[in-house]
Amino acid sequence: MTIPRRSWRAAGTLAAASVVGLTGAVLAASPAAAHTPTWAVTCTDVTLDLTAYNSDVANTVTVTVDGKDLLPTETFGREFHKKLVLPRHDKELTVHLVVKAGDGANYSKDDEKTSPVCDDYTPTPTPTPSVTKTTEAPVEAPKPSATPSQSSSEAAPAAASPSSSPDLAETGSSSSTPIIGGAAVAVLLAGGGIMWSVRKRRTAQH
Repeated sequence: MTIPRRSWRAAGTLAAASVVGLTGAVLAASPAAAHTPTWAVTCTDVTLDLTAYNSDVANTVTVTVDGKDLLPTETFGREFHKKLVLPRHDKELTVHLVVKAGDGANYSKDDEKTSPVCDDYTPTPTPTPSVTKTTEAPVEAPKPSATPSQSSSEAAPAAASPSSSPDLAETGSSSSTPIIGGAAVAVLLAGGGIMWSVRKRRTAQH
């Protein structure tokens, strides 16, 4: 049995087309499967594991929490691994991941996840600012000594205490003694004058 050449050519063309199509599918699927942006969110942290990226281009990653940067835009190559600590919170947080692949926007990732509230979370009370008033300490007056000093007791003269002994009898040294003495002298002088005048008269009569 002889197979016509046209049939061989047709079969060869079909096989070649199949090989080319399969190779193109593998090449097309390979880059998509290579970029692996894996990440996880808990109540306390965010874990990033970005693998199999093109190291010949600049890839970037950014993480925000409720619109605020948790990880500012950072450039990486083939891989990126990092664990980010979330702030303590008493309500759910929205965590937003943006990965931009340098070899094509179709390999980039834009995703959001929710961070739940931890069961053991207790909000920290906001401290009330205290106003410090500067006051001058009052100057205390020196306290008087409980016991008088020895020098003051020696300097102060002792007060004379009244005598408790009975009054003594008056002697000749009382205040009336000069008056009595003067009167006695006057009497003696007067008596002497009288005696002198009497004798003179008797002498004159004889």
